[in-house]
Amino acid sequence: MATVILVRHGRSTANSTGVLAGRLPGVLLDATGEEQVRRVGERLSVVPLVRAVSSPLERCEQTARAIVDAQTSPPTLQHDERLTECGYGAWQGRSLKELAGEDLWRTVQRHPSYAVFPEGESIQAMAARAVEAIRAIDADVEAEHGAGAVWLAVSHGDVIKSILADAHGTHLDHFQRIIVDPASVSIVRFTADRPYVVATNTHAGDLSWLRPGQGEETSVDAVPGGGAGPSTSTHPA
Repeated sequence: MATVILVRHGRSTANSTGVLAGRLPGVLLDATGEEQVRRVGERLSVVPLVRAVSSPLERCEQTARAIVDAQTSPPTLQHDERLTECGYGAWQGRSLKELAGEDLWRTVQRHPSYAVFPEGESIQAMAARAVEAIRAIDADVEAEHGAGAVWLAVSHGDVIKSILADAHGTHLDHFQRIIVDPASVSIVRFTADRPYVVATNTHAGDLSWLRPGQGEETSVDAVPGGGAGPSTSTHPA
């Protein structure tokens, strides 16, 4: 079973000014975001990545590039439109404080599966394309590189939250319970029976246990009692 490392882009100029960037061009990492992704690159440098896939938006490209460039044998960085930001339509470019006063905001908070952004995309459609992309790429990675392969996907907060909600087997209406901070690392393993959510929203910690051959047995079954964990002396982040 392959493992996908999900990384949200580092803090952007829109994040730091309280603006919903959406798919606007020219939204880049701010100074804090640049430092965040440098640290993520260092953290993941001990894990050989066989593939790197990113949303095509600049802030994700910057983040993915920092991670790939820190690899000893860097994979070619690929882009996938299915991992792009949700299409916020007419909400795009507006301040979050202003948007919080709209009726749709309450739907986004309480029943996101019903939310459709004016002139934009629904959260349901965003989640469907993102989950389909991650599962399809993961299957392709495993077919090409075998069980134990680790790959990278760099995307956006709501996109990663929808992928994690699917992996947890929870309804999309509960995806607002999941926190995905800028430059955070989440980890999922997909198997024929179920996905395993290995880590969510982590910011620090050794990841060398993700190297092939460092984990516990590769059985797809859940181990009663929780199992012995990675064979290295370090702990999952």
